Amino acid sequence: MNIIDELYHPDSDRDTEEYRDSIATVDKSGKRVWIYPKKPSGWYYNARTWVTFALLAVLFGMPFIKVNGEPLLLFNILERKFILFSIVFTPQDLHLFALAMVTLMVFIVLFTVVFGRIFCGWVCPQTIFMEMVFRKIEYWIDGDASQQRKLAAAPWTGEKIWKRALKYAIFYGIAVVIANTFLSYIIGVDEVKKIITEPISLHTGGFIAMLIFSGVFFFVFTYMREQVCLVVCPYGRLQGVMLVPDSIVVHYDYVRGEPRGKVSKNTVGSSAVGSGQSVRQSNSPAVSANLADPDWKLPTVELPTAKGDCVDCKLCVQVCPTGIDIRNGTQLECVNCTACIDACDSIMEKVNRPKSLIRYDSETGIQASKDPSYKRKIFTTRVWAYTGVLVALIALQAFLFATRSEVETVILRTTGQLYQKIDGGYNNLYNFEVINKTAQDITGIEFKIKNPGGKIKFVGEAGKVAPKQGMLKGIFFVEMPTEQLESRKTKIEFEVWSNGKKMDEATTNFLGPVK
Repeated sequence: MNIIDELYHPDSDRDTEEYRDSIATVDKSGKRVWIYPKKPSGWYYNARTWVTFALLAVLFGMPFIKVNGEPLLLFNILERKFILFSIVFTPQDLHLFALAMVTLMVFIVLFTVVFGRIFCGWVCPQTIFMEMVFRKIEYWIDGDASQQRKLAAAPWTGEKIWKRALKYAIFYGIAVVIANTFLSYIIGVDEVKKIITEPISLHTGGFIAMLIFSGVFFFVFTYMREQVCLVVCPYGRLQGVMLVPDSIVVHYDYVRGEPRGKVSKNTVGSSAVGSGQSVRQSNSPAVSANLADPDWKLPTVELPTAKGDCVDCKLCVQVCPTGIDIRNGTQLECVNCTACIDACDSIMEKVNRPKSLIRYDSETGIQASKDPSYKRKIFTTRVWAYTGVLVALIALQAFLFATRSEVETVILRTTGQLYQKIDGGYNNLYNFEVINKTAQDITGIEFKIKNPGGKIKFVGEAGKVAPKQGMLKGIFFVEMPTEQLESRKTKIEFEVWSNGKKMDEATTNFLGPVK
């Protein structure tokens, strides 16, 4: 460390980064340290509150929206039934889901490279419920941070029992609502209504699932809390390899803020270092005496007598829901909730200094504040590369969606059956399935063979209706004249029609004698 660093960052965590060796929620013995964040307030907190209202309205209202009697969104893994914005997907569309997941992952990486963890602070369900729902209730019942600490350390008096019972009862009620909503996206809101209103004996499995999900959500928001973001969430663990110096994150302007110091009436100057101005002289008697000496000269390395804008009030630490000090720099535990921005802005107003000491910015942007030649670039080579891959994936996804048919036909030769000799040719036995991916019955189904001379003869009564989100099954013989058989295996093509409209095409092989 050089002398300037020693003067302006004495024993600084920015240089040693020892703070990365541990997290604020676990002590040296490995015991859990409970976080009691101070209640935040400010512009960002109010904005997040309104965003929360909108997102919760969408989350809880979406299961009740139906199109043609079907939910707008459904992810029924048990019955392999998926509906995405009124489009029905079957297990045969697995490749579309796989591609969609890859596209989503690339989007997350690209978004994180440019905008950091904005998703975590503004959109993530864990953050929304924990900070904007459960935490608000906790402030209402238990009080602010200091009151919560006192209550936690207090003996079990009548007041404490009443507050704990009230809080946990409300928490569990909300957990039940979340669990029911979650199940509504899996089995449908109508099925959830049946589980709630009908006797438990008729829906034992569903009732048990509801209890399990309710217990899980209650456990997460009463005990796990911020540990979900620190330990469980893979996105938080991966951000270290996705963030770059140009990524926009919640950042402390150490150029303007250092060296930190308390505000007092003896403080000379304001933000001298942070604003890039020369360091002002001190009013100390020693310096005043030296000024009287005509041979005394100002040393080349000036002492940091003028302080930066950070008054070291530690309010940014007190409001942090994960217990970090944002002044140490970007950290894995930071979920970009902006609570520290509001807290710091309120202090800057009180001490008559510019806001945004903590703000949305990048490391490059912070550096640019002291070096104008250090230009910030959002669209770096990495961003352009991710963008190109993302655009290609979206284009492929759009093409597959556009060419996706409402009907999928599978025709396979019946196993264990060889060809049979008939007058003028041979025949093969086939099993067929017509899968209806729509929310309506498809009637008047017919099969046509495109190969010249080919004929189809159904075994038994031929079905002509594929039920909605179901399938039509059957068996038929295909007869082919000898002159149309090219080799032992001949490719034959089928068309599937419904009321005069071609719905799908299918191909298979016809087995014949060796020529």
